[in-house]
Amino acid sequence: MLTPDLAAELDAFLIDLNRASGEVILPLFRIDDHGLEDKGGVAGFDPVTQADKGAEAAIRKLIAERYPHHGVIGEEYGEDRPDAEFVWVLDPVDGTRAFIAGLPVWTTLIALRWQGNPVMGSIGQPYVGEIFIGHGKGGGARLINRAGERPLKVRPCPVLTDAIIMSTDPTAYFDGAELGAWRQVAAAAKLTRLGCDAYAYAMVAAGTVDLVAESRVCKAWDIEVAVPLIEGAGGVVTNWRGEPIGRNGGQIVMAGDRAVLDEALVALKRSAD
Repeated sequence: MLTPDLAAELDAFLIDLNRASGEVILPLFRIDDHGLEDKGGVAGFDPVTQADKGAEAAIRKLIAERYPHHGVIGEEYGEDRPDAEFVWVLDPVDGTRAFIAGLPVWTTLIALRWQGNPVMGSIGQPYVGEIFIGHGKGGGARLINRAGERPLKVRPCPVLTDAIIMSTDPTAYFDGAELGAWRQVAAAAKLTRLGCDAYAYAMVAAGTVDLVAESRVCKAWDIEVAVPLIEGAGGVVTNWRGEPIGRNGGQIVMAGDRAVLDEALVALKRSAD
C-alpha cells in the first residue's frame, strides 16, 4: 500500500538515488575518455558510456539493498521483477549524445510505478544541481536546487500560436508521417526548440515550455517520468491519440495546458499508432 508515510520515505530515497547517480556521472562528464560504445540502432548511432552503465548499477544496488522486493526496469541492464507492486524505471543518462558533446542538458530519469502506474518521478541534472520531482495528479511537484526548494507549476497557454514547443530530434527520430504532423504543429507555434531530450519535460513542469512531443522510438525509461512530474505540476501527458501512455513507451505529448495539447493533437492524431 502506498501510504503517505511510505510516499514521503520513497521521495527521500528518490533524492538519494539522484545524488548517488550524480557521484558516478559527474567525474566522467567533459573528459576525453567516456568509455564510449555504439550499441547501434536508432539514427545509425546509439551511444552508451561508462556513466550510463555505472550510474544504473549504483541506482540498482541501492534499490536492492533498501527495497529488495521492488522491481527494476532499466535501459542498460534490463528487467528484474517487472510485475512487482513497486517498480523503478531508470534511464541513468538520458541524452547521452548531449553528454558526450559536453552539453549540460542530459539528465537522470527515475520513475516509480505502483501497481503498474507511474506515481512518482524525478529528472535530475547534477552538473547544474537540479532535481525535479513530481507525485502525479494532486500530489504536487517541486524543484530542488542549490538555492533550496520551490514548487513547480505549469503555465496557462490555451493556443498554439502562443506556445513554445520542443522535441529532441524530429528529423532523426520521427518517421515520415510523424515528421509531417510535427511540422504542422511547429508551423503554428510561436517558437520551436530542439535537442534537450528529457530536460524539456522538466521545463514544461517549470512553466517555461508549453508542449513537448516525442516519437514512437521512445521506451518506457525515456518518457514514464514525465507523467508524475508534469501531472504533479498541473499539466497533462498523453499519447498521440490523446489517451494515457502505455507501459512500453511510444509516442508521447505533454503540455502545461490541456487546450494547447488538444490543438496539437488535431495534427498528431493523423500519424498516431
